[in-house]
Amino acid sequence: MNLYKSKGLTEIINASGRMTALGVSTPRAATLEAMASAGQNFVILHELMDYADQEISKFTGAEASCPTACASAGIAISVAATIAKENLLQIETLPQVLDGFKNEIILQKGHAVNFGAPIETMIRVGGGKPVLAGQANKVHKEHVIAAINERTAALFYVKSHHCVQKGMLSVEEMAEIAHNHQLPLIVDAAAEESLSKYGEAGADMVIYSGSKAIEGPTSGFITGKKEWIQACHLQYLGIGRAMKIGKENIMGLLTALADYKEERTAEEIETMKAWAERLAIELNALPGFTASVVQDEAGRAIFRTAAKVDSAVVGMTAADLVARMKEADPAVYIREHYVNTGVLTFDLRSVQETDLVKITAVIIGCLER
Repeated sequence: MNLYKSKGLTEIINASGRMTALGVSTPRAATLEAMASAGQNFVILHELMDYADQEISKFTGAEASCPTACASAGIAISVAATIAKENLLQIETLPQVLDGFKNEIILQKGHAVNFGAPIETMIRVGGGKPVLAGQANKVHKEHVIAAINERTAALFYVKSHHCVQKGMLSVEEMAEIAHNHQLPLIVDAAAEESLSKYGEAGADMVIYSGSKAIEGPTSGFITGKKEWIQACHLQYLGIGRAMKIGKENIMGLLTALADYKEERTAEEIETMKAWAERLAIELNALPGFTASVVQDEAGRAIFRTAAKVDSAVVGMTAADLVARMKEADPAVYIREHYVNTGVLTFDLRSVQETDLVKITAVIIGCLER
């Protein structure tokens, strides 16, 4: 029984992937059992935070780690750490920045994205002042270097499919610039699969979601250099208090990490491709649809079905069709990143095999309405 459906809420076929708007992912049984057990007992929270620090770091290979309520909280807390460091007065004053403290956070203009909320807003929550370098489709090292001044607290890099995928500096290049100017580099890698790649590339703090690739509960963590992670922990005496993570979700996160495998097996990848191809074949049988299998924009080993909709043949735009799919029963939600170009994208990672036929049936029903 679908609990949400039993409460009169919309039944969803999630063909959009690990998206926050739909609840992100479905934690495994062991994760849920750990959360239930953790919820039935008490613990000294600072001891649990220290324990989580050590355990998370075993998986990331970093010097230290700090659990957070989510990746967005990780952005605010890591930014606050670069501004206040371990100064209690400034920690307690943020997001207002006291005289003498640096708070400008430099990021490439093509990384100033909206992931459901603006990245720049999360930076401001932590007391930071976003400074955009370069243009939306081209950034040179000189752009970033020219933006650095006596008010700069950190450089910020976003690794996401939302970002412009061309003309941006690499994380290694941003790390080189940061360290040449004695500044930390923060990397937002919320949905990324590798837990060590960005630290090895030179990042001082790396932010992850615990509920996306890791498939844990709503949670996140910051992992990186000990001096900065210690400052992250201290932010819970200030703005971090409003975004604290509970004992159940910490234990759920640690359990999910213990089960997590960074790389998909060849069999899993082939199954993903096969399902995507199967859906493409079904959609290609519909008048006005041209479908194929495409890989994730950010280079991850994720394969999806992309379908171009000919509105002249179909009788409605791709956006109109998406709206109808959301009103269907069950509702089908897809990735809408390219709907304005007439392309529907289906991410099948959170779909059951029995749902594949339902997706096509829902689309046919929407076309016939």
